[in-house]
Amino acid sequence: MGNSNKLKIFNDPIYGFINLPNEFIFDLIQHPFFQRLRRISQMGLSYLVYPGAHHTRFHHAIGAMHIMSRAIDVLKSKGIQISKDEENALLAAILLHDIGHGPFSHAMEHSIVPSMDHESISLLFMEQLNIEFNGKLDVAIQIFKGQYPRKFMLQLVSSQLDMDRMDYLKRDSFYTGVAEGNINSDRLIQMMNVSDDVLVIEEKGIYSVEKFLMARRLMYWQVYLHKTSLGAEMLLTKVLQRAKELMRNGAEVDCPQNLKFFLLSDITIENFTADVLQRFSSLDDVDILSAIKNWTNAEDAVLRDLSLMVINRDLLKVRLSDEKFPKQLLNDYLAQLSKDRNCSLHEASYFVFKGKIWNQVYNKQMEPVRIIMKDGSVEDVIDRPDQPSLRALSKPITKYYMCVPKHLV
Repeated sequence: MGNSNKLKIFNDPIYGFINLPNEFIFDLIQHPFFQRLRRISQMGLSYLVYPGAHHTRFHHAIGAMHIMSRAIDVLKSKGIQISKDEENALLAAILLHDIGHGPFSHAMEHSIVPSMDHESISLLFMEQLNIEFNGKLDVAIQIFKGQYPRKFMLQLVSSQLDMDRMDYLKRDSFYTGVAEGNINSDRLIQMMNVSDDVLVIEEKGIYSVEKFLMARRLMYWQVYLHKTSLGAEMLLTKVLQRAKELMRNGAEVDCPQNLKFFLLSDITIENFTADVLQRFSSLDDVDILSAIKNWTNAEDAVLRDLSLMVINRDLLKVRLSDEKFPKQLLNDYLAQLSKDRNCSLHEASYFVFKGKIWNQVYNKQMEPVRIIMKDGSVEDVIDRPDQPSLRALSKPITKYYMCVPKHLV
């Protein structure tokens, strides 16, 4: 058989036709570790609120790689020297930046491996792929870890104005139908430059930056932290929490083998071996949904009812407040539900709980978004005297939530 053509074209609903730049990128995409991202939803259970939000991490990774390619072209056209090896490293780093996400992405960030975030697991995947690809990911890993000497390359991959954020805002806006998130990524990329080895935006692009940050704020409160999505995703974590508790107490719970492994094991960075990584790579949304569907017939009433609530979208009532909810209110709800269900307060706590969410659109403590003026001086975008609205975005906003069964409200 002859060699297959690896210079494929993706037809993307956001950017149109996306060309794969070379065979190395094709081989990364074809790897089972990356193909798994087709089965990992980009936005958790947000499709329960926005029915079109069924796109995956695969879509996002391909899109982020595409706009990284365009950013590289723009910078090179402005005289920034980027070698072919560096270009491939940037494309690989952004392509693989989310490969460590578990099922349902952020919704289960700390449910499968509680002690590790997806960035840490992404690095483990990249290091394993680097072994298989004979060191071709060396530079990509250095960039991803912030160890490569050219600082602007890390900023393209991970910063407050990176290719990751540019793609997910535009993509999530498209699939949810929330127009407020539809940023002009073309304009932002055209305005990029490098000064003293850091990424900057040319002065005439300042209003595009403002629109980007405002879009991010609106998407967080309207979509990512929507109270119904929040309630659904909290239920999802409660289902796994209950299954784990039952298993660790010796109960027999029907479950896919590799999911059972993680629910019964305390995995940390120290014991996250190549075998554990292989097990993790086998998990996706299908495993979780399959398990939850089985658990709708579980003997344990808590696990059964939680699973039914997720499958049938019969969710908890979520209340949001700018102030903390009184502890006595939570206790009253717990006592009432315990009585209604004839169960313990501990079992009732799976259905009645509170917590907090917060968002900070622009963090002054992180690497700033720099604006380069016509005279060559560089300023933090929110220090500009004509940008009072952006300064407000640097303040963290905290909201408190309480979830309770609807019949108690």
